[in-house]
Amino acid sequence: MAQIRIENVRKEFGAFTAVQGSTFTVEDGEFFMLLGPSGCGKTTTLRMMAGLELPTSGCIYLGGEEVGQKPASQRDIAFVFQMFALYPHMNVRRNMAYPLVSQGMPRADVRAKVEEVARILGIVDILDRPVGGLSAGDRQRVALGRAIVREPKCFLMDEPLGALDAEFREHMAGELRALHDRMGATTVYVTHDQIEAMQMGDRIVVMNHGVVEQFGRPQEIYDWPATMFVAGFIGSPAMNFLPFEGVAAPGASSLRIGEVEIGIPDLREGARGRLALGVRPEHIRLDDAAPYRARVAATEYLGTTQIVTLDTAHGAVKARLASTEPIAVGATTGLRLDARTLSVFEAERGRALASAANEKVLRHG
Repeated sequence: MAQIRIENVRKEFGAFTAVQGSTFTVEDGEFFMLLGPSGCGKTTTLRMMAGLELPTSGCIYLGGEEVGQKPASQRDIAFVFQMFALYPHMNVRRNMAYPLVSQGMPRADVRAKVEEVARILGIVDILDRPVGGLSAGDRQRVALGRAIVREPKCFLMDEPLGALDAEFREHMAGELRALHDRMGATTVYVTHDQIEAMQMGDRIVVMNHGVVEQFGRPQEIYDWPATMFVAGFIGSPAMNFLPFEGVAAPGASSLRIGEVEIGIPDLREGARGRLALGVRPEHIRLDDAAPYRARVAATEYLGTTQIVTLDTAHGAVKARLASTEPIAVGATTGLRLDARTLSVFEAERGRALASAANEKVLRHG
């Protein structure tokens, strides 16, 4: 297995720039997620790692070797596609064996290797069946098996669970992560599903319009987003933003929003003008004594929790509360915000200001 290093990689298709100067490192043995909405450049980045696309500029290192301009055949990688890409005229065994047969491996060794990987994936009983009659989940296991038998330096996966229904997708996500942990393989996985990324990844790159907005561990990205895009993309419901005109001074431990002073983590840098206070729904509490006022607009029951929509002087926010907490639609209440969990953004640039709480994460990312 190997480390993958991306340095200032750019990809242009004519006048369109798909990836703009991406830089990050996938450590040896890491399960690494490329996350973002459709068209953000994550699949193009993965295809450049694989050699299916060559970068316009920048460097790609695989195991310390610069491979940016080498074709896919000269990179020791395995690629798993969303739509399985199996050979329909071959049965499961022959599909899995094909890479090894192409390399000229002896027949007995091929058989032993295919059966070993089939046991790992739990598909020994379907080895001699045609792939056409298999379920989507079994076909995806076969596609994974065909990649695993090669024992490449790394695995690249482009939304491999995207064609599965929601329940089986969650099951397969757990299986993929467990398989990775057993093998210790370097894996780069593309997804648009932020829950999947948070559930499976050791670290995550969040991309938008071809730009790496942030990379780091799932908890870091969730707790301390580097930009308003990341804050809005990660989390369900997403982070709330309270926009206001004001001043955030270096060293300040509170902000004046309208007529109310709200505590924040000590700021390490300042800004003025259009700002936004970011707060996660689970960090809002209703308290009649709190000075920041809101009106309850709606509630959504979700079993153990409820999502409460509240109208404030700075726009609507959502709070995640226990379903046992009595909430009256139309009632006026105060909002208690946990100062330790708040983020402050420059609204114009969408950038988070460094604070005592997030400084280390923003510097790392």
